[in-house]
Amino acid sequence: MADKSSESLLTVARMYYVQGETMDAIAHQLNVSRSTVSRLLKEARDRGLVRVTIVDPERPLGRMADLFQKYFNVQAHIVQVRPGASSVFRLDQVSRTAADLLAATVRDGDILGVAWGTTTSAIAAHLRPRDLHGVTVIGFNGGANHQTTGLPYVGSILHRFAEAFNGQEQLLALPAFFDEPATRDAMWREQSTQHILSVRANCRIALFGVGGLNSELQSHVYASNYLSESDLRDLRDLGVVGDVCTVMLREDGSYRDIPLNGRATGMTPKELQRVPRRICVVTGLSKTAPILGALRAGVATDLVIDQETARTVLTRMKPGIRLN
Repeated sequence: MADKSSESLLTVARMYYVQGETMDAIAHQLNVSRSTVSRLLKEARDRGLVRVTIVDPERPLGRMADLFQKYFNVQAHIVQVRPGASSVFRLDQVSRTAADLLAATVRDGDILGVAWGTTTSAIAAHLRPRDLHGVTVIGFNGGANHQTTGLPYVGSILHRFAEAFNGQEQLLALPAFFDEPATRDAMWREQSTQHILSVRANCRIALFGVGGLNSELQSHVYASNYLSESDLRDLRDLGVVGDVCTVMLREDGSYRDIPLNGRATGMTPKELQRVPRRICVVTGLSKTAPILGALRAGVATDLVIDQETARTVLTRMKPGIRLN
């Protein structure tokens, strides 16, 4: 059984290395000085209670990143998350990395397109303010359904991105899915809609997740009355596994012949491909098939993903592939 001294060291080590607390935050919570926290962390390492592992960039993370580049032409940012971590913790860690990548990417005058959802909402929570000028944050898809306008949910996500980059947000104030393709076509001809679609088409950066019909952390589009039971049955019958920007995809990356997509307001994979930098952020073993569909559809230039999910995607793509 650990003595009192060891228990103190373990407490501080868990707060710093597992929970991701800063030294200042730990010092405040434990009512000690920052230098005391630093000393305790050093002692925990010296006594073998904490083991720091240096990962060779060539293996295995580098090997997996190379494979994503080879097969899908994407730059993979693979996040190490402790084995057995909850889906919520895994999303939090991946979202932190995505927020840092995005912060390093956005420049003055950029148009940033954001697809609303569980993942981008988590990323917004980790954004740090930057003093930029002329940034526009635009929604990639409508957010209304038959029960709500969607504006509070979508607007709060876009506002957090705009606030972080000292910019302004623009919403696509439309349904996520129209009732009929003809209605969408008519709306697309309206001058006000054409203006917002023109801004969206001129994005330099796109940020989005991958929705899964059967993911453990249920995607917002499938959990919040956007699709009827009949819609969901039809999608499964057509082999749909998930979506990007509310455009439905099969695992092979096909999407053009799926009827629901004629009613969707999100950017299609072909439209996304015109955006120079496209950051796809995803985690969760149950999203393996949707991730493959998204990658095969060519939606991303960058993929932010946890190590375990990355491994599962690659082995599903090519069973027996060497990852080490």
